[in-house]
Amino acid sequence: MKKGTISLQQKLINWRESSISEKQFILLLSLIVGVLTSLAAYLLKRMIEYIRHMLIENFHIEGANWMYLIYPVIGILLTFLFVRYVVRDDISHGVTKILYSISRSKARIKLHNTWSSVIASSITIGFGGSVGAESPIVLTGSAIGSNLGNFFHLNQRTLMLLVGCGAAGAISGIFKAPIAGLVFTIEVLMIDLTMTSLLPLLLSSVSAAVVSYILTGQSAMFEFRMDQHFALDRIPYVILLGIFCGLISLYFTRAMTWFEDIFQHFKSPYTKWLVGGAVLSILIFLFPILYGEGYEVIEVIINGTSHNWNELMDSSFFYGNSNLLLPFLGLVMLTKVFASSATNGGGGCGGLFAPSLFLGSITGFFFSHSSNLLGTFSILPEKNFALMGMAGVMSAVMHAPLTGVFLIAELTGGYDLFIPLMITSASAYLTILAFEPHSIYNIRLAKKGDLITHHKDKAVLTLMRMENVVEHNFRVIHPDMDLGQLVKEIALSHRNIFPVVDDEGVLRGIVLLDDIRNIMFRQELYHRFKVNKLMTTVPDKLLITDSMEQVMNRFDKTHAWNLPVVDDNGIYLGFVSKSKIFNSYRQVLVNFSED
Repeated sequence: MKKGTISLQQKLINWRESSISEKQFILLLSLIVGVLTSLAAYLLKRMIEYIRHMLIENFHIEGANWMYLIYPVIGILLTFLFVRYVVRDDISHGVTKILYSISRSKARIKLHNTWSSVIASSITIGFGGSVGAESPIVLTGSAIGSNLGNFFHLNQRTLMLLVGCGAAGAISGIFKAPIAGLVFTIEVLMIDLTMTSLLPLLLSSVSAAVVSYILTGQSAMFEFRMDQHFALDRIPYVILLGIFCGLISLYFTRAMTWFEDIFQHFKSPYTKWLVGGAVLSILIFLFPILYGEGYEVIEVIINGTSHNWNELMDSSFFYGNSNLLLPFLGLVMLTKVFASSATNGGGGCGGLFAPSLFLGSITGFFFSHSSNLLGTFSILPEKNFALMGMAGVMSAVMHAPLTGVFLIAELTGGYDLFIPLMITSASAYLTILAFEPHSIYNIRLAKKGDLITHHKDKAVLTLMRMENVVEHNFRVIHPDMDLGQLVKEIALSHRNIFPVVDDEGVLRGIVLLDDIRNIMFRQELYHRFKVNKLMTTVPDKLLITDSMEQVMNRFDKTHAWNLPVVDDNGIYLGFVSKSKIFNSYRQVLVNFSED
């Protein structure tokens, strides 16, 4: 059976090479990736809706429902068991995993990611996990693209493009937002954009959107109806909203990072589950609108009236107290981050798109409604500001202002608010940028030096691996060797640097050929001088775990041409030379940027 599969794969590869050009084949694959990703997105959404409907459809709205304390704990446990015993791999933080695969795994994503995130996230969210389905489906789409390309033995650069096609198709398919899918891939995932890569990304986005239209209809995800058109005299308030969104996003990012770090200190996964499940269940019990993705809440805010807004407090202790709406929403804004963090930290699976949109809609509504009650400003349309708040928070949390603008416009059909959406997104992005240089997806990778950026030089350095530039053809000598023994080593070497190591392999210094050239042919000195008298200290040492950006900083600081590499215990491993780095840099740059 295995031989037959290999034979079929080879036949397909041979057919591709003989019958279709590589460019045409990439376009064909991008179309297939878009279709498959959109189908996966549709399946995921239906599974979430089915589980949610089965569990809470008959809950009463007049007061608390005690099952809110049970369902989230069960959902996280089922997800944890599925991941631990079926998948047996980490599938959380979908977008972060994609960024890591691009920078460190040669754009190769494991095959199970084409289905595992769909199942895990549907269980988590259906049972109340306060996260979104978008990041899991982005990982699913990227995995589809990566594995299709890997099946046909395509090169790394093409695999990176297909990963981007999968991400674009995922956003386009799940939101019916083809432009946002394309922009998200460029802003958040892609290193560089050329005309060669633009067409495949467009094909994936459009094909995914078309499939989504066929399956769910052509209407926007949220049917937004504008009551008041944008007025220029509201621009100052829009800017203030953007700053407010930026500060809320900063709180969301910092609080999530802090709370997730707490979960990292728990050694037992069952302890993580108990803590995460307990925190999530209690928060949902107190604030039921934290259950699941929260898209119903967004629908009420952007299309409801003052009567509908009170529905946000249904099934809670706040029910029937319309005068407590703003305190209720203020508490929700503060606790949403802990509900989302507890979901993923406890073992659940989900992303941050939906929490960002949920938090943004409440932020915009809270800002405008409280302003209207205070009478400080002119009357601000709550629906419009809720829409702008969604764009502002998403832009700031993800450090992707264009994605925020286009996604909200396509998600709601609110194209008439394009200018205020842009102002809010820009203000929010600039606000958080003053405090936090990395998006919530990039923080983990940035700490490890694995983050690819749109800065071409830094991106190429990130793609380079330390182990690929270490040279090992240096003759190792010992401190107790005499000059005569050293000369014999020089005769066998093709280098002019000789690392000196002790019996444990620890680097003690180096001997430079230029330093001993005047005495190396004087045989009467061969037994008089020892290596420990001839060696010099190195200007600096490189660790094998250093990133290439750190390596280049060391070279710039020391002005050296060669530097030794050691492990954490000081054991000598080899040398890195500038010439080797420059050659590798040039090769990566060619593969990275050529059309």
